Amino acid sequence: MFSVKKCLSIIISIIMLVGLFAGCGGSAPASPPANDGGSTAPAADSSTGSAASSGDKIALSFWSLNTRQPAIEAVIREFNEVNSDIVVTASFYDTDGIKDACKIAASSGTLPSMWFNWGGSLGGFYSDNGLTYDLTNYAKEHNWDNIFTAGVLDLVTRDGKVTGYPTSFNALAPYYRVDIFQQLGLSIPTTLEEFEAVCAELKANGITPITTAGQYGWHLMRFVELLIEHYAGAELHDAMNEFRESYDNPAVTQAFIKYKEFVDLGYFPEGFLTASPEDTRLAMFTGTAAMDIQGPWYDSFILQDGQDMSRFGVFAFPSGGSNRLSAFAEMVQFNANLTEAELAASVEFIDFYYSDEMVNKYIEYYNLPLPKVGQPMPEGMPNVPVMLNLANNNGTFTITDQAFPTEVADALFDVQDAIALGQMDPSEGGARIQAAIESYLASN
Repeated sequence: MFSVKKCLSIIISIIMLVGLFAGCGGSAPASPPANDGGSTAPAADSSTGSAASSGDKIALSFWSLNTRQPAIEAVIREFNEVNSDIVVTASFYDTDGIKDACKIAASSGTLPSMWFNWGGSLGGFYSDNGLTYDLTNYAKEHNWDNIFTAGVLDLVTRDGKVTGYPTSFNALAPYYRVDIFQQLGLSIPTTLEEFEAVCAELKANGITPITTAGQYGWHLMRFVELLIEHYAGAELHDAMNEFRESYDNPAVTQAFIKYKEFVDLGYFPEGFLTASPEDTRLAMFTGTAAMDIQGPWYDSFILQDGQDMSRFGVFAFPSGGSNRLSAFAEMVQFNANLTEAELAASVEFIDFYYSDEMVNKYIEYYNLPLPKVGQPMPEGMPNVPVMLNLANNNGTFTITDQAFPTEVADALFDVQDAIALGQMDPSEGGARIQAAIESYLASN
């Protein structure tokens, strides 16, 4: 199926490729941002990923998310001021932009010194293809087992190799508008039937129950995977995601039937299939929608937008059993071509960026909680510890687009679109995903 989503992805990739050939540094602004502390040092040698020489300085390039740009720029200025032998510069992208930029750079040998990424199959692409530094020995030598929590190290480890510097552990659950629930006399649902009743009441009062976005597929997937967890149960769901059991089964069919019911009842925003994930929080902040499946970073967005934090809460979706949450890790990956000196300088910068001093100074731009042992919970972000407690008490499963390789995740995204549009019967969805799994296994 050649979906709108795939067309957009191809267009974005072409635009990004043209930008790279033109020397624009991806989606960074046309006029250089103040992200290097005023330094005029050259950027990293993009043909090798190694830092370019600037006298005795080590010059490093860093690609990250534009939602963190204010903090990263400020931290870089402070780092460059106190480290006369290292100069860091940065470029910034949105969530899907950085995926496209890194894939294009990987194919052309122009990856930066270090870049933001996710665990699972997304970051695994770079380790599988020898593009990111194997940190296994480095982690042992520097006692990472005593620095980072075991759970987050597992999420950045692939085939026994540590593939990146872990920067956050994330569990996802529905954020909800506490004030809207109170005004309508709604309670936090503990069963799927109660969740449906809440959605019906919200819709009857002119409020979109769940804000979501189908562009790129992954935001909408957050809800679909919870329905699959509900009908399949934890054991079968894990087995399916690990390709030990087929996706072509009655539980997946039930999940897609329920998903189509939600679509037909208008429980998602009008036009959600082509909406951008970057825009979903606007509906929550304006009160036109009451729930959004998000992670602990959402507290940061609430603060950055000047919203009243007391209006927002979080609860575990009633997905059955212990009501597990989907989860993933974020990390920074380092170019496999870095010299030992450049790697040491890169880790020194990331250590500085995630130091207590920098986190406390620019806390609203960090994705918290940090994955370090004994790290205190952030002040002013009350939903972060709630989310962490839910993950610890209820358990987690790996978020689907990190459990799946990209080609299988794309098949799921296409199925979501087709079912919502009435182009595919829900009973066909599991078979379509399983066909993609079998094709992947046959070619790998």
